[in-house]
Amino acid sequence: MNFIVIFADDLGYGDLSSYGHPTIRTPHLDKMATEGQKWTNFYVGASVCTPSRAALLTGRLPIRNGMMGNKERVLFPDSMHGIPSEEITIAEQLKKVGYATACVGKWHLGHKEQCLPTNNGFDYYFGIPYSNDMSFSGEFSSAEERKDVLGGSKETKSEYFNVPLLRNEKILEQPADQTTITKRYTEEAVSYIKKNKAKPFFLYLAHNLPHIPLFASKDFLGKSDRGLYGDVVEEIDYGIGEIIKTLKEEGLAENTIVVFTSDNGPWLSFDEKGGSAGLLRAGKGTTWEGGMREPCIFWSPGNIAPGIIHDLGATMDLLPTFSAIANVPLPENRPLDGYDLSPTLFQQKASPRDHIYYYRSTELFAYREGPYKVHFVTQGAYGQFGGREEHRQPLLYNLNEDPSEKYNIADKHPEIIARLQARIQKDTLSIERGKDQLRDRSGK
Repeated sequence: MNFIVIFADDLGYGDLSSYGHPTIRTPHLDKMATEGQKWTNFYVGASVCTPSRAALLTGRLPIRNGMMGNKERVLFPDSMHGIPSEEITIAEQLKKVGYATACVGKWHLGHKEQCLPTNNGFDYYFGIPYSNDMSFSGEFSSAEERKDVLGGSKETKSEYFNVPLLRNEKILEQPADQTTITKRYTEEAVSYIKKNKAKPFFLYLAHNLPHIPLFASKDFLGKSDRGLYGDVVEEIDYGIGEIIKTLKEEGLAENTIVVFTSDNGPWLSFDEKGGSAGLLRAGKGTTWEGGMREPCIFWSPGNIAPGIIHDLGATMDLLPTFSAIANVPLPENRPLDGYDLSPTLFQQKASPRDHIYYYRSTELFAYREGPYKVHFVTQGAYGQFGGREEHRQPLLYNLNEDPSEKYNIADKHPEIIARLQARIQKDTLSIERGKDQLRDRSGK
């Protein structure tokens, strides 16, 4: 079985037409959702780029894998560290049984040579090493000007951002032409599939859009009713359609699992240039639902039982799931935070996951078990949704009845809070013990 993971950047829960957006057209993803499984309670390991990507690739919470982040919580072009060499990625797991592996797109787990994809299990890499807004070549006179330039209110050109485009470990282009980058990622993915169709492969396609600044190719500019943001999402959707078409033409569709999701919620501080979390509260950078619950689609005709899945799932489940399907033993003496979802995918059995941790850097802000979510600390991000607040009486929400987290029911159900706190104390003991062991792994 081949595996393709398509990871969008800053795409919100409400940004696909199959997840309720009224004007963004995503016909290819919508068809995947109809033919496969659409998950409505699927989560990432963090609400910002770097730790979220580390969680997906290692099957471990960022606090375990050392990528929980610095004060800003993400890596920058001047960061000296990256993903620790002792971490085991999905690519390294699958290579144990002969898989070809490739990473196309945004990496953001360290730009130093030892941290690049080619030194972390991937045979091939084509993409940018960090976010597309980094290495800005000019200066911002104010926060408002930064918002205007990045958000496109003032003229934004690709060459303003001195981001390198790499092939393996060599720079092909700097600054990368971001107006054609989504198209080129699709072409690289299609080419890789065709070249490796005779053997099992794992392709990790991590788009660096719709992260701000937004760019689309000429064929898509001005085509969406949602404006530039919609143009960008619709071009990504088109590329996914090309990948699905290639799998069918090459006779690989029934032997490939394709997963689509996003790294965190939308960057709401950029107004209409950012995405939408739909009915979920807040967005990127926060531990409210809009920051960490993402759209997720699993597709594999004849293998994955079609349907809408309301059970819990997370990106950290991909490593153990792929390992089980490929018959690769899990690494020994290494705590994982993921679960094997294959019985849910193939037979629609109940998901083995019953809880979600909401960490912000090294601190547990919130916890979900079944329908109930308890907040111990809340904090906004990017100047929105308020400052840090430690709740002497934790907030409690029933997410099945109140996915927007509007109605705090803590006063009515102190017994539920006590039960969740007892579960947390028991389950997080090993995680909390690991903080001291992380030391310099986070760059501190």
